[in-house]
Amino acid sequence: MSDKRTELGTFGEFKLIEHLTDQFRITNPSSLLGVGDDAAIIERDENTYSLISTDMLVEGVHFNLMYMPLKHLGYKSVAVNVSDICAMNGKAEQVVVSIAVSNRFSVEALEELYAGIKAACEHYNVDLVGGDTTSSSSGLIISITAIGQVAKDKVVKRSGAKENDLLVVTGDLGGAYMGLQVLERERLIFEENPSIQPDLDGHDYIIQRQLKPEARVDVIGYLKELEVVPTSMIDISDGLASEVMHLCKNSKVGCHVYDEKLPIDGATSMTAIDFNLDPNTCALNGGEDYELLFTIDQKDFDKIKGNPHMTVIGHITHESDGIYYVDKNGAAVELQAQGWNHFDS
Repeated sequence: MSDKRTELGTFGEFKLIEHLTDQFRITNPSSLLGVGDDAAIIERDENTYSLISTDMLVEGVHFNLMYMPLKHLGYKSVAVNVSDICAMNGKAEQVVVSIAVSNRFSVEALEELYAGIKAACEHYNVDLVGGDTTSSSSGLIISITAIGQVAKDKVVKRSGAKENDLLVVTGDLGGAYMGLQVLERERLIFEENPSIQPDLDGHDYIIQRQLKPEARVDVIGYLKELEVVPTSMIDISDGLASEVMHLCKNSKVGCHVYDEKLPIDGATSMTAIDFNLDPNTCALNGGEDYELLFTIDQKDFDKIKGNPHMTVIGHITHESDGIYYVDKNGAAVELQAQGWNHFDS
């Protein structure tokens, strides 16, 4: 080990992962896809792949227990992992739950957490099949691994987008971010004056988007019914712009994303304006929506046209054309990912 010190913020989360794992090589024939996608792909049988994904939620980084109920936290921790399996066009079947917890938590508190985990397992029809529990000196840490399956001819990676494909997003964007802004505002007010009750009226939708997001298992069902297999896919955890750039990098393509096409709920727009924020900027960079972003061949457009759960927001171009955001006036600016960075100082 050299005396040289490189700060984590120099890399950022994804460049750090790439840097640390670049020298690893897959050697087992059953390991078909490792680091770099929403889930690993493992050989299962002649018709099916297994999918494995893991996520960690850390108190003070991913959640604040001042406004995050433990039951909601348990539910969300499962949902975000199921979302990764959805992003491979698969179905989650099992989860493994590990927690590190400090002694400031009671048994009753952990019962609330696991009640949320149980509710999510029942909702998504996944089985809790194991895990680990240990002590922590710094609050609560939750690590969940999701295991799923997908037919070999239906698996979707981040790397399959091709020139002229259409870029599609599910649901609406920016709501989770604005829900977080409202909760943080009320937290600060309460800390300054505990006698003031939180003012959350009219913000039910965006607060739910933050505290209890849903994995889009329904969309995977719709795609199957419509006989559409996306050419590439990713879930939106770190912001639309960041995920668009991941798809383009992995697929070695460029794209145009259109400002006027971004699906934004009215409650999200009004709250953003109240906070003096641009709704489209929130949609691009907010994160934690856990919607699906995918590309389809143009021949499949008629199959999804008019579907209320899916919106075409752009198209794929040649890699040399770059990655651009086109505003309402037709001006194209290079897309920048300004979403969550774990190691940004």
